[in-house]
Amino acid sequence: MAASGGHVGSGAWREAEVETEEETEEETEEETEEEAEAEAGSLRLVFPRDPALFAESFPVRRRYRFCGRVLRIAEHHGPRLGLAAVVWEAALSLCRFLEQRRVELRGRTVIELGAGTGIVGIAAALLGGDVTITDRPVALAQIRENVRLNFPGGARGGPGGSQEGPGGGQGGPGGFQGDPGGSQGGPGGVPQVRALVWGQDEGSFPRGYGVVLGADIIYHPPSLPPLLGVLRHLCGPPTLLLLAAKVRGGEDGAPRRFLRQTLPRHFRVRLLWQEPEGEIEIYGATCRGRPTGEDTEIYGATCRGRPTEEEEGGGLGVPPH
Repeated sequence: MAASGGHVGSGAWREAEVETEEETEEETEEETEEEAEAEAGSLRLVFPRDPALFAESFPVRRRYRFCGRVLRIAEHHGPRLGLAAVVWEAALSLCRFLEQRRVELRGRTVIELGAGTGIVGIAAALLGGDVTITDRPVALAQIRENVRLNFPGGARGGPGGSQEGPGGGQGGPGGFQGDPGGSQGGPGGVPQVRALVWGQDEGSFPRGYGVVLGADIIYHPPSLPPLLGVLRHLCGPPTLLLLAAKVRGGEDGAPRRFLRQTLPRHFRVRLLWQEPEGEIEIYGATCRGRPTGEDTEIYGATCRGRPTEEEEGGGLGVPPH
């Protein structure tokens, strides 16, 4: 009996030990969960649980005044669009140039290259141009959104843009100057949006546009040879090419080398506009092989505002090559 009792006692002890281990594990698990929850709470203070913080892109909407109108521009920042998501200062400078030099775009075919947000092409359409806005396929959704924001009617030639009462629509730094007012679509109508990968797609576009626009598209040296091919395809005898660039790297930087050395081999180039504060320059170019008188007529018919010192002096602003 004693042996039997001892066996029972030993078994009971073993069960008690097991129960104690389970209780200890439960207590440990509870403590671990409490510690984990406390750590998670501390992390939430530093890293809030906001899914937007970890999204692939985050949108920003900006407003700019242009010729008494208000332009609404969406920027979708993130790795997908990269630099194409931003309204760069050179684009604003080119829009100011179109406004202040009273560039005549009514009834003319206009194409914007490397548009990003499409703000320059949208401004050109509001001035009456028959506009096609182009960029790589990845940027087209952002451009189309901005076209819808500024031409909500969606019909070519109809009124577009949204109404803005007095005092509405503040432009960001470098925004356009103009009286507060409604944003109405110009006679040119809603811009078309198309993919144009330089070196691949230009053959599907017609030659001889009236005006070709580009803002901050000559900063990346590997892209310049295909860009030159696109320009030579799109530009014809009646074409005025307008390129705005931030002068990065001074005389030895990619923009100046392209504008002052490469481009003049195929086009007659003029420096039309300078903004020293932002190191922005705007160049005009026409095709070589046409009489100088006709060249002057193109500039005269298109850009009617105050000329630069180079133009007043009769110089091209770019050494001939």
